Amino acid sequence: MAIPVFLSHPKPCNDKQQEFIRSLRAILVDRGFDARTLGVNEYDTKVPLAGVRRIMLESNGVMVVALARYEIKTGRHHYSRDGSSASDSINGSWMTSPWCQIEAGMGFQLGLPVLTFRERGVRADGVLEHGVMGSYMPEFDLSKDVAAYFASEECKQLIRQFESHVIHFRDRKGFPIASSW
Repeated sequence: MAIPVFLSHPKPCNDKQQEFIRSLRAILVDRGFDARTLGVNEYDTKVPLAGVRRIMLESNGVMVVALARYEIKTGRHHYSRDGSSASDSINGSWMTSPWCQIEAGMGFQLGLPVLTFRERGVRADGVLEHGVMGSYMPEFDLSKDVAAYFASEECKQLIRQFESHVIHFRDRKGFPIASSW
């Protein structure tokens, strides 16, 4: 029986993004996972957040793909550091869907293993900032060959590690936290 995992991604808006998601789904299926995505292969009559929560509670891990969705042609990022104001240019950067942030955070709060991929150019903001979720966050470049990315040693190792964490999580379900076997 396939191991359910929640796969979070915005609707791809170009052929390369579609190829990336198709390839990732195929890899997950080949590794014995059932990649579940609300509005793609899972549907719910309740409000979206309730549907996402239900699917996550039935899953053993979360994989997030932060695809570029909103281009920032001209913009500035304003912030405060040590009591002083500063800003920097964010011209030409991209934002992903807020659902990537929400679903990654929900998975983290539920204690699920989370692996997040970020498309090059997407701002490392919120849960997409390095170190916020405590795990390495690979960045992929869709100007290069998608198959070559998935064949890279980095990607293969990350998917194997995610698989290991998911299997461990699944095997521990139902046992009290203090229990050891």
